[in-house]
Amino acid sequence: MNFVTRRKPVEAAAPANSGRHLKRTLSWYHLVALGVGAIIGTGIYTLTGVAAGLAGPAVIVSFAVAGAVCACAALCYAEMASLSPQAGSAYAYSYMTLGELIAWVVGWSLILEYTLVCSAVSVGWAGYAAGLIHQAHWPIPDALLASSGAGGVINLPAIFIALVVTGVLLVGTRESATINFILVIIKLLALAAFVAFTLPSFDAAHFHPFAPFGFGAHEIDGRKYGVMGAAAIIFFAFYGFDAISTAAEEAKNPSRDLAIGIVGSMLICTLIYMVVAACALGASPFDVFSKSPEPLAFVLRQLNRPVAASLIAGAAVIAMPTVIMVFMFGQSRVFFAMARDGLLPRGLSAVSRRGVPTAVTLLTGLIAAVIAGITPLDQIASLANAGTLAAFIATSIAVMVLRRRMPALARPFKTPLIWVVGPAGVAGCIYLFTSLSAKTMIFFAVWNLVGVVVYLAYSRPRSALATA
Repeated sequence: MNFVTRRKPVEAAAPANSGRHLKRTLSWYHLVALGVGAIIGTGIYTLTGVAAGLAGPAVIVSFAVAGAVCACAALCYAEMASLSPQAGSAYAYSYMTLGELIAWVVGWSLILEYTLVCSAVSVGWAGYAAGLIHQAHWPIPDALLASSGAGGVINLPAIFIALVVTGVLLVGTRESATINFILVIIKLLALAAFVAFTLPSFDAAHFHPFAPFGFGAHEIDGRKYGVMGAAAIIFFAFYGFDAISTAAEEAKNPSRDLAIGIVGSMLICTLIYMVVAACALGASPFDVFSKSPEPLAFVLRQLNRPVAASLIAGAAVIAMPTVIMVFMFGQSRVFFAMARDGLLPRGLSAVSRRGVPTAVTLLTGLIAAVIAGITPLDQIASLANAGTLAAFIATSIAVMVLRRRMPALARPFKTPLIWVVGPAGVAGCIYLFTSLSAKTMIFFAVWNLVGVVVYLAYSRPRSALATA
């Protein structure tokens, strides 16, 4: 039973095995852009409407709650990422502190998280793309613009964008990061324009009643309503910062740049989310725009600004793929780390001359495309959140365990007030998990039961620690 507790050593860097390490090509501004690119995406362009339908105007509080929980986790991620800059994120941190079995469960959960996020954002992008297709009167049947669960047959735009992003990532890490940086600028300019267009039409009456579904999460027809029910869904919108930690092995100065990227992107994005949500609610009643798959563009059309709506939708279509890009990047790095440790087939950790783990990038893209083509957005987002919450809990515990076990270890970044921030992060994540729908929790449990079977049958005897 030593596989339960066997741990990797706490290393300052990943082992430089030939063909099994990644190139250091990213600066701090690349990492901040990765975080903003991941966080500002479907959550603000699409899930703003979904969450408003669950919480009403109090969705602003939902954003604040989800942001506060993520901030606690982000500080813990910053300490672990700067301490041991390796690919793998929460999986790697758990392996060093909590043991191989827990690390496997966390890694298996991250596989669920990242793949579903890629799919969810592809569906969100497809909603805006379908709006532009209708506006341009292209002869594409509606059945090919949405999945069967959303009134169509198959979502071809979602499949298309997932595969395009996969192709971009195969070009190279630095090249992908540069494209992401440019698209993030476009995305932020579009949101600034949305605020400018909606502020003159701000109506405070739209905020009454402020919390029509109450504060706590309660389930109606399989969906959790209330401020916390919405927070559990839009939590999905915030956790792009953990994708930064998967790039730790590719940061030029990880001890400094990772903390800047993780904490900086969280602060910037929380403020942007709350401002944009407030402007949308002030310009249109929540029960009107929440029904649209492209809520920000819908609000502008309601204000009789069709040109501005088209520009916002166009910016979403251009820039939302940054989210897919960052999470697909993160997924491939988690796959890579697990394969390098022997828990997945070692062939998946092969790196191309451009420094890209080609096989896992292709695998991630194909799976994400299939899920995006057949599954509605709200179901994907809810399922993705469960895996993320598990990773956040593991990272918060890992920091506290390492503080006790190795208090003298040099830490380039230290989480402030760790015995407040760490427990708060764990408690907040557990509460948000209980706010998810029963179907989501059952699916997550089944997913991890399957994962444990895979681990015991395949990964346990092939682990690098077992064969050393």
